[in-house]
Amino acid sequence: MRLPVLAALATVALLAGCTTATPAPHPSTPVSAAPKPGDGVLRVGTLFPTSGAASYLGPALAAGAALAVADLNAAGGVGGHPVELVARDSGDAATTTLETSFADLVAQGVDVVIGPASSLLAARLIPLAAEAGIPVISPAATFPDLTTADDDGYFFRTIAAYGHQGLALGQVLSEKGPAKVALLYIDDEFGRSLAPTLTDGLDEHGSTLVLSQAIPPGTTDLSITIDQLKQAAPDAVVLGSTYASVDETKALITAVIGAGYGGAKLWLTTQNTGDYSQALPIGTLAGVNGVIEGYPADDGLIARLKTVDASLGAFHYAPESYDAVVLAGLAAEQSGDDGAAIAGSLTDVSVGGLKCGSFAECLPALQAGDNVDYDGVSGPLNFTPEGDVSPAYYGLYAYDGENRFVFGRGVLAG
Repeated sequence: MRLPVLAALATVALLAGCTTATPAPHPSTPVSAAPKPGDGVLRVGTLFPTSGAASYLGPALAAGAALAVADLNAAGGVGGHPVELVARDSGDAATTTLETSFADLVAQGVDVVIGPASSLLAARLIPLAAEAGIPVISPAATFPDLTTADDDGYFFRTIAAYGHQGLALGQVLSEKGPAKVALLYIDDEFGRSLAPTLTDGLDEHGSTLVLSQAIPPGTTDLSITIDQLKQAAPDAVVLGSTYASVDETKALITAVIGAGYGGAKLWLTTQNTGDYSQALPIGTLAGVNGVIEGYPADDGLIARLKTVDASLGAFHYAPESYDAVVLAGLAAEQSGDDGAAIAGSLTDVSVGGLKCGSFAECLPALQAGDNVDYDGVSGPLNFTPEGDVSPAYYGLYAYDGENRFVFGRGVLAG
């Protein structure tokens, strides 16, 4: 958004046929641009798990946010003032730590919140944040229902929504030519969000979804489903289920592989690609594929994250956490450090302007009144009107002989 430019105006009197002297113009008085909303200091709150079942994710998320704040301040801060970081524990869904911590962040005067990692906690936070007028940017919450949550425009995420992976799978499964694909999914919000995007992704690349079979939760007899699978005779099978249905997932995997669709013909999805070394007989998943949303931290970013926390051994969601802070900083630089102003500018600084890859690189363009399009360490970050990102980055994995998934390559889709 361009700052108002005030040009000095001089009035010239043209008196034809008159010798009266023209009065000298008075020097114009400089007029300052209207102040931006906020108190001039961007305060970034974080809600990452330092306690509870998901606390293993906390250190990488915290390091990503802290590194980003350090980079913003090294570039001169936001609005010429240092950015402040206020970190609090999100806890897990079994506690009310989230609500207590958010209330404290509000009391501390934060302007934006980065987190939480849990989709369940994000759903609980959204109405509180909307009421407080504080935008929330989650680096890790992927539940599909968050896209349609009543958030008044205050919820964003730098990680892809669950259903978006269908576009990536459609692209990857078509790389060797048109393919026939079957989707078997547990009939819940996840599976129902995956079916339409997989159809779209396959259609776009000349492939076909020949079977889309919803399986009611709790189903133990899969014989009819397997018969339908064999009749469809696909080239590849995609399984949509979640960690919450691990027994159903194991049964489905076993049945599909038993029907002759193991190895490279089988694809697991983002909520069931995990370590099965203790859950299934050794070798069961050898050659099976998996997909997980998010950008693996590269060596350069890992080295920088370790300057924040030397003990880090895992880096999942750190790139998305870093980019969430940078986007908040760019939005505040553009429109002010008030929560509503940040929420209103997050999309602007993510898409449609001059491409830039860091806060330091974007800052001069913003200060010159230009729009920017930040592409970060987690890839392009174009916010949709719903606060999701599209396109999105995915890691593609293959299982080894011990049922552990190993990173192969990445793909950008959407």
